[in-house]
Amino acid sequence: MAGAPDEPVPGPAAGEQLLQQHVPRQVFPEPLAQAKPQQGFLFSFLTHNQKCQLMLLKTLETNPYVKLLLDAMKHSGCAINKDRHFSCEDCNGNVSGGFDASTSQIVLCQNNIHNQAHMNRVVTHELIHAFDHCRAHVDWFTNVRHLACSEVRAANLSGDCSLVNEIFRLRFGLKQHHQTCVRDRAILSILAVRNISKEVAQKAVDEVFESCFNDHEPFGRIPHSKTYAKYAHRDFQNRDRYYSNI
Repeated sequence: MAGAPDEPVPGPAAGEQLLQQHVPRQVFPEPLAQAKPQQGFLFSFLTHNQKCQLMLLKTLETNPYVKLLLDAMKHSGCAINKDRHFSCEDCNGNVSGGFDASTSQIVLCQNNIHNQAHMNRVVTHELIHAFDHCRAHVDWFTNVRHLACSEVRAANLSGDCSLVNEIFRLRFGLKQHHQTCVRDRAILSILAVRNISKEVAQKAVDEVFESCFNDHEPFGRIPHSKTYAKYAHRDFQNRDRYYSNI
């Protein structure tokens, strides 16, 4: 499912919009998938697809948000395979990626993801949708409340509404700015993928906001930074080991 459009502002949050429809899959080049994810002078000479592959690999191997979500997906019986469940592709417009529920695949828009921080955030956002798809019977296409709930969770838990990103968007200093950001981005996300009025989208978000904002699975807490995410991952692993030994 798609996320929200972003206004074009400088910094890693620029152009963060998520895919609104399924796009054709491309074949993953095996040698690139196994390459060491380094960025430097030569990185600028790579194709969009090569850059996307390298940044994705680094995200999967090092980002604590993503590592927790991958463990949680596996624990829930929905293990992620990089070559099967991720596809780097050119996308129309200024979109960054999306989760296609019909194929259980995350599409990453290689022509619009230009730095590692943006890749980290897009993959995290879409993996939250994938996790919701795995653990619940989500009706993405006809139940706007289901979509609203997952978009609230994705905005809340992915880092989309971190203070740094809000500063780049020139939106900070507001009372309860995190909750306001989550609500606004969830509404924008729904409008990006559904032909409905803003009033209908707002109503759906309002109806599910309290319960879905307070649903922090699999993190157990709102991970406001990578440090929080590392602690959450540690706690998840400890909890998983505890229950497996019962």
